Amino acid sequence: GYVVYVPQPSGAVGYGNEFAALHVGEWGKWVVDEVVEGTTKFVASHPFVDAKRLGAIGASYGGFTTMSLVTKSNMFAAAVSHAGISSIGGYWGAGYWGYTYNTVSAANSFPWNDRSIYAERSPLFNADKIKTPTLFLCGEKDFNVPLAGSEQMYQALRSLRLDTELVIY
Repeated sequence: GYVVYVPQPSGAVGYGNEFAALHVGEWGKWVVDEVVEGTTKFVASHPFVDAKRLGAIGASYGGFTTMSLVTKSNMFAAAVSHAGISSIGGYWGAGYWGYTYNTVSAANSFPWNDRSIYAERSPLFNADKIKTPTLFLCGEKDFNVPLAGSEQMYQALRSLRLDTELVIY
């Protein structure tokens, strides 16, 4: 009794290097809009989909995207962020990939030379806009995306008295 819709927004892998490179410098600037637009069109063209029972889920950069989605849209009844990044500045320089991945993906923008990426595009700094119940999943020893990002967002939503859960495995 469910339908799975998997959008492939700009920067997703599987469509060649040029398409994948579209995420460089992006950090949620238009990917969220693409997911919302695609989901809206999918629901409109499939009348058997209940628009009031939509969920969103993503892992790693998809976990970041899921967190960003719920800061910008109330279309989802629930969301799951697995190993997500809530603060781009907190991710930068942390974990196995934080520095090396972000140096490329942020197009050599750093916390000291482009605050717009690190603050404005970080879901943590927009947590007060969230209304969606959200589950955070993260690994205790995840060296790619440290659990601090999930913990921080979970604590933010708890502070705002929103429905949230955190599972650390």
